[in-house]
Amino acid sequence: MVKPLSRRLGLLALAACLAAAAFAIVWFVRNGSAAARAKKLKNPIPATAPALAAGKQSYVQHCQKCHGEKGNGQGEKAVELSVAPSDFTNAREMGELADGQIFQEITEGDLPMPAFADKLTEQERWQIVDYIRTFAPTTASAH
Repeated sequence: MVKPLSRRLGLLALAACLAAAAFAIVWFVRNGSAAARAKKLKNPIPATAPALAAGKQSYVQHCQKCHGEKGNGQGEKAVELSVAPSDFTNAREMGELADGQIFQEITEGDLPMPAFADKLTEQERWQIVDYIRTFAPTTASAH
């Protein structure tokens, strides 16, 4: 006996909902745990003068056009973006971020910001974290 069309559509909709729920759970667990791991990452690069100079050089080359020379999110390309670049001068917001979270953001990106995992070495990304911390100096010792 052939099932009515409405019952088939209902089963199809149920299957689609279950698939979407399974995908959402996997995504949440994966990303939630990645965020927790990032928060626990410790910066292996001390904020020495040479590390800060190297971080500044990488920042100028890869970050300044959007985040600005002063790290305030007012770079020349900022107005073209769908999401405003982070303001690294905001001590309160920067104080809430662990170095590992900033490192993960640089590594993986978050639209419209591109990922830099394939553009910068791990050391260069940590040096940028050190340099970014200089824009809101009160947070530099907290991480």
